[in-house]
Amino acid sequence: MRNTHGIGRRAILAGMGALPLLLAAGTPARAAGLPLVTVTKDPGCGCCDAWVDHLRAAGFPVRVVESEDVDALKSRLGVPAELASCHTAEVGGYVIEGHVPAAALARLLAERPAATGLAVPGMPAGSPGMDYPGTVPEPYEVVLFGPEGQETFARFLGGQEV
Repeated sequence: MRNTHGIGRRAILAGMGALPLLLAAGTPARAAGLPLVTVTKDPGCGCCDAWVDHLRAAGFPVRVVESEDVDALKSRLGVPAELASCHTAEVGGYVIEGHVPAAALARLLAERPAATGLAVPGMPAGSPGMDYPGTVPEPYEVVLFGPEGQETFARFLGGQEV
């Protein structure tokens, strides 16, 4: 009997065999080269969830840990009180405090400066996770901090480096 549908059994079987490869070529493959970001946040914080979404959209794999005492972690990891924000992350041997843009995080990991980490103090309007519809972004600094002190690592307006 002749197949008049244009797609043969072999083509279907070949397509089914290729399906796992096609599925693996999506986001997980893109994230494979980036290290895991472990984010510790208060269970009730929504802007932290939005920041996690920002990191994932940039290709970072993220693990979220919910804690009622994020301040104890900040203290243990050496986050200065004046740089504190609502969530703390750990990635590649660095501490990331607050709404640090994924672009700054990627640059930190590429350059590997001698420091404890990066911070965006407070919760600047328009920063990743604080970029709600209708929000007018404000300029803010990403601070590189460590035992040697603090310095400006980058300046942003919303999600754009300036």
